[in-house]
Amino acid sequence: MLTDEFGREVSGIRISLTDRCNFDCVYCHNEGLGDTRGPMAPQDEEMSADDVVRILEVVAEFGVDSVKFTGGEPMLREDLEEIIARTPDTMEVSLTTNGTFLPDRAEGLVEAGLERVNVSQDALDPSAFAEVTKSGAYDRVIEGVEAALEAGLDPVKLNMVVFEHTAGYVPEMVDHVADNDGLQLQLIEYMPELTGHPEWNIDIQRVHDWLAEQATAIEHREMHDRKRYWIGGGPSDDSSGMVEIVDPVENPTFCANCHRVRVTHEGYLKGCLNRNDDLRSMGEMTKAEIREAYREVVANRVPYYGEYLVQGENGEWEFNETYLEV
Repeated sequence: MLTDEFGREVSGIRISLTDRCNFDCVYCHNEGLGDTRGPMAPQDEEMSADDVVRILEVVAEFGVDSVKFTGGEPMLREDLEEIIARTPDTMEVSLTTNGTFLPDRAEGLVEAGLERVNVSQDALDPSAFAEVTKSGAYDRVIEGVEAALEAGLDPVKLNMVVFEHTAGYVPEMVDHVADNDGLQLQLIEYMPELTGHPEWNIDIQRVHDWLAEQATAIEHREMHDRKRYWIGGGPSDDSSGMVEIVDPVENPTFCANCHRVRVTHEGYLKGCLNRNDDLRSMGEMTKAEIREAYREVVANRVPYYGEYLVQGENGEWEFNETYLEV
């Protein structure tokens, strides 16, 4: 397993299969690349299934044991089941999706080898959901979550980006996962550095404090220095709801515990979600070229908050001059 100069082993890879999406979420940053959505038809620049599998076979040689497929909306890829079926057996396979295609494909995805799924769901009210996602597919998403549970993807983790538009829906979402077996909630801190609109930002610590008051148990994960809050029970109680906060901003140890690299839908390796100045082409994607690019990207990985960005005297985040091009 390769390790960067900050002592972080790379054990996971996150692969964007497309930048196409049937939603238009107001907070979307398209895996750090910005809003590049276009036509819904397949695009020539997207990696082929063979390309994706070749990348996975190479990183598996280096001990990477988990892959998460993302987008855009990865289920716009009609060959998704094929890609999952061809993923090396040594890897855990997960998927992040908006859920609209799960009613028809959840069972087939599990048969292909999918083990875990995250479904984006920012509100429980259809009108509020539509305001954030610019989509009227609320009922379809609910059906998708149910289909995933029925297919054996238990637990289903609901992803909710917390910012001005959604903060008021957090208590209802927490109650929802506490009251429904098989559901967990992942609250994701809004990052204006990627999406703009700093006025939409909220103090995520307020959410931590509120959850701590509600929780019957609190668990600390080493990965990303995350906290898990159990509502109505504890880690050993299957009927209790689990709420986890993903809060990279101003969390000094979050990036220090990152163990993933990423691949864009066009086939570029990148060491950090937040950066696009570290994109590395894999050339014609021969295994030799992939190995060379992968080694280089891992060697150049830098924790974003606390290293690539540092806090100045006024507390604002500033670029570390060490990494600025001369």
